[in-house]
Amino acid sequence: MPQIAQLADTYSSQIFWLLIFFGFTFFVVGRGMVPRVMATVEARDAQISSDLAAAQAARDQADREEESWRVRENENRAAAQAVVAEAKARAAAASEARLAAAQKAIDAQAASAEGRIVEARDAAMSDVEGVAADAAQDIVARLAQMPVDRSRAEQAVKEAMRHG
Repeated sequence: MPQIAQLADTYSSQIFWLLIFFGFTFFVVGRGMVPRVMATVEARDAQISSDLAAAQAARDQADREEESWRVRENENRAAAQAVVAEAKARAAAASEARLAAAQKAIDAQAASAEGRIVEARDAAMSDVEGVAADAAQDIVARLAQMPVDRSRAEQAVKEAMRHG
């Protein structure tokens, strides 16, 4: 075959051009482009790494801020509850004082009313005794046809009311 026979004549030139082509490719791609690509990849990895570190630091800072906020919020809530409890206590004390004053006024009015009732009952009883004494005098005078002394009629009515 003639192609194989020429291989020996062109073999050295093909190897020469193969070495030149691969050498050129090695220096252009291997020494020129690959380091740039690797530098870009390393820069990107470094950027991602620093971004992740910054994000973690920001997350940690946010967690600390949130915890601080929660502590302040709990303190404020406790203070507000204390203020509410104090206000309730003051309102309860004021209500209790007003109720006590109202109860005193009601007790005074009840005592006054009881006094008036006792006075009215005593006045009514004395009026009843007087009317009963008049009625007893009149009844005895009509039935027995005898006059009865007023003091004796009043004494009889008092004695009858004590027993009755």
